[in-house]
Amino acid sequence: MLRRAWNWFDDLTGLSAMLRPLLLHPVPKARKAAWLYVLGSATLFVFLLQIVTGVALSSAYVASSGQAYSTLLFISSARFGSIVRGIHYFGASAMVILIGVHAIRVYLMAAYKYPRQMNWLTGVVLLFLTLGMAFTGQLLRWDQNGFWSAVVAAEQAGRSPGIGNWLGHFILAGDTAGGATLSRFFAAHVFFIPSLIFLILALHLYLVVHNGISEPPKAGQPVDPRTYRVWYKMLLARDGEPFWPNAAWRDAVFGSLVVLVIVGLAIAIGPEPLGRPPDPTLIGASPKPDWYLLWYYALLSVIPRWSEDAVIILAPLTFAVLLIFLPFVASRGERSPLRRPWSLVIVAAIVLTVYHFGRMGASAPWSPRLAAAPLPAAVVGTTTGPVAVGAKVFYDKACEFCHTVDGYGGIRGPDLSDAGDRMNADQITTRIYSGATNMPSYRGNMSQADLASLIAFLESRHKIPPAAGTAPVKR
Repeated sequence: MLRRAWNWFDDLTGLSAMLRPLLLHPVPKARKAAWLYVLGSATLFVFLLQIVTGVALSSAYVASSGQAYSTLLFISSARFGSIVRGIHYFGASAMVILIGVHAIRVYLMAAYKYPRQMNWLTGVVLLFLTLGMAFTGQLLRWDQNGFWSAVVAAEQAGRSPGIGNWLGHFILAGDTAGGATLSRFFAAHVFFIPSLIFLILALHLYLVVHNGISEPPKAGQPVDPRTYRVWYKMLLARDGEPFWPNAAWRDAVFGSLVVLVIVGLAIAIGPEPLGRPPDPTLIGASPKPDWYLLWYYALLSVIPRWSEDAVIILAPLTFAVLLIFLPFVASRGERSPLRRPWSLVIVAAIVLTVYHFGRMGASAPWSPRLAAAPLPAAVVGTTTGPVAVGAKVFYDKACEFCHTVDGYGGIRGPDLSDAGDRMNADQITTRIYSGATNMPSYRGNMSQADLASLIAFLESRHKIPPAAGTAPVKR
């Protein structure tokens, strides 16, 4: 009965005539490297998952500055709503990871060389569109973090020479962030960018079938555009196999496994928690991008101020230009990474840079800890007297937001857990009144009584070694 139904449907649509060339097109036998070729299809699996969950979320989401936050609260509390949000959140992360690793694999295997230059270029466009989807999705949470991230992005774009003012207005859809900004990001995230992804993806898949899947590289087999196509046809005739069933099943198994992991994480952990509702008057906010852009956020935070404009504009532009021109300036020659050791060095440098600055961005040592709670009595050591009053001044004057005391507080400034061992009262007074790099002067902003209490508190901070036979206490 199923066969008769399929024959009837196929007779009316001719679907099998379209699918047969796709399923039966020959591919090289990858053997040991076979599982390295599943990353692109896994990214497609996740993209389709994002479309399904995105449609479900958009059916309840209201892209209005007055209702977006409350509708997300409603979605999160509705039955399965939190799971759907979690799938969409972890799916975005998985898509960024997969397309990034896929690009690394293609680069290391030099699969961008002739005749696959356009395969590489369409893949680069898909990479940037994926990052665009991730960034625009962050604002749609419409909390403090998403709101101020859009403001920061517009400010950075505004530094572009000549068109900076126009770019900033285009991102914010006006002079300031508000309802129009949310509508613009929603339209980009739900309509414009997905449409472009579908269009470029169709071209990318066509080119994969047209030019064939690149064979695993071997040292001593350089690419020569004059003879490569003939050699590739001979390779497929001698040592090729149809895409179906082996390669197709590998793609299906790995893609399904990725989807199951995403669903499992969504059930076990849930979506990214919503922050506070957006408040443009709260200038003390410390916005952070999602993890895949944390490294860039950290890099911009530690570079010298005089170099910001050049790095913000030239670094992404240079990276994009290198990716675009790579397949044309290196379209021939060796493909094996063993004969291209500099490619391994470049990939290692990029991965280590992203990892190092990503960890730095997660801790954000340059940012005050505005959510720090007052020091507990166990740390202060007393609840009465000048030391206790000084601890309160230490918090009320925002010193604790930047300085650590016994593991509590911020990490932007020096650790003051042993301030009494390193400074006397005169030195403490000088520092408080004169200020320092990234530290304001409190001259005229602190009474003599508060100053005396703060000095008493800081002078009470000592590194006391643990008693013999006991382990030091960790807070």
